[in-house]
Amino acid sequence: MKLKLLTACIVLFALNSTSQQPAFITDSLERYIERGMKEWNIPGLSIAIVKDGKTIFMKGFGIKEVGKPEKVDENTLFIIASNSKLFTGTSLSNLDYEKKLSLDDKVTKYIPWFRLYDSTSTALATVRDMLCHRLGTKTFQGDFTFWNSNLSKDSIIYKMRFLKPSGEFRQDYGYCNSGFLVAGEILQKVTGITWEQYVSNTILQPIGMTNTYMNTAGMGNRSNVAFPYSNAFGKLSKLPYDEIDNLGPATSMVSCVSDLSKWLKFQLDSGKADGKQILPWQVLQRTRDGNILTGSRKSPYYPTHFRAYGLGEYMTDYNGRQVYWHTGGAFGFVTNVCFVPEEKLGITILTNNDNQNFFEALRYQILDAYLGVKYTDRSAFMQQFQAQDNALNESLWKKWDDRVSKKSALPVPADAFVGTYFNHVYGNMQIVKENNQLKVLLSHHPNITGKLEYIDNKNFLLTWSHPGYGKFAVPFELDNGKVKAIEIKAADFVEYDGYVFLKKN
Repeated sequence: MKLKLLTACIVLFALNSTSQQPAFITDSLERYIERGMKEWNIPGLSIAIVKDGKTIFMKGFGIKEVGKPEKVDENTLFIIASNSKLFTGTSLSNLDYEKKLSLDDKVTKYIPWFRLYDSTSTALATVRDMLCHRLGTKTFQGDFTFWNSNLSKDSIIYKMRFLKPSGEFRQDYGYCNSGFLVAGEILQKVTGITWEQYVSNTILQPIGMTNTYMNTAGMGNRSNVAFPYSNAFGKLSKLPYDEIDNLGPATSMVSCVSDLSKWLKFQLDSGKADGKQILPWQVLQRTRDGNILTGSRKSPYYPTHFRAYGLGEYMTDYNGRQVYWHTGGAFGFVTNVCFVPEEKLGITILTNNDNQNFFEALRYQILDAYLGVKYTDRSAFMQQFQAQDNALNESLWKKWDDRVSKKSALPVPADAFVGTYFNHVYGNMQIVKENNQLKVLLSHHPNITGKLEYIDNKNFLLTWSHPGYGKFAVPFELDNGKVKAIEIKAADFVEYDGYVFLKKN
């Protein structure tokens, strides 16, 4: 009897220790990924799932570069973009814990010339405010000026004073990359070393993330890297790597799922790596305190009720568990990192097509499997909306192209548009005429140009040389037969609103 009882206990222990996985993970996951990549036109994807302190699934799918055989694996590098933010939030939380600064210190204590649009917000703005998107600006506001630009970090911070908020300071959420840059510069002033050095010394090296890099610079020269692609404005096109190191603390890190699985284990083990305490639990805990609500109504599609933002990460309830996550988007890459401490579950997914939601559908599908949510094909659900958007966009592009082909006469000679233009946030832009073609030249984006073709009714079709920036109908304004202004627009992936440039000469 005792032998039978002992045998039963050993079997039960073995079952528990191997942490039996849901059927979707063991039977269907790989087929689901392969089907989804085909349906969403994703060249390459890499994924890791951590459960109960172990990496239970880690694999690469597809290829790094279209037309070439090299396959994605667990060490293939992707730009993780805004998944950099939690590294920054954790670093500032650690400095607060060590009493080298306070998250509630005023920004002007460290950067006296810092300004927001109004004097009251400037005087009140704290380090914490920079890390939780509650400045009152619109989501992505200013990023057309900042993203992929040649602006210095100080120049970006200086230009924040020109961002007129649409909402209220500390009341309205608006995703703000430049705020994290400010936090990173404060970190440097407090520690005497750069944000890159601090994160590497304090987090990456102790955890053992040896294949993670702080900047995008030199991405194309590294081995085993994924190439960026997009089909947001037509057929799948290879894009140049983003150059976004001037926004580093918000978005510049490069990593792979092998390393990010270590980051997930660190998060799920309260700041430990291989049993050693790397950072105090209180440091991680502070990053998970909600600082602004991003939603407080029950979702019609997911078992969630509230959503909030901490210090570099989102949080929500999901079928009764607390989930923390972030996504990251750079041109050609969309990624996510997610963890559920109550379930000791972590997920990271990296992809190299920016025009798809499969990377999120897959995350939700895995959460559903582990958290007991009835199966719904999340990919198919999201794809119906993507198909609608694609159809609308393609119809719109065709209408614009058809109208351009009619070669309507400009209301003033093309030479009248040639000159220098100014926008108070961006600065200068030029319109030049080359080979009888009007072109847009941006002072802070020398590697990107725009082609202007007249549509009709005082609208140009603006087509960017960078496929990800897209093409748009943009209006211009005349005053007594002279060109007064033109609006410039880029993809919503960069910034939602257009910029009106006034003609200087």
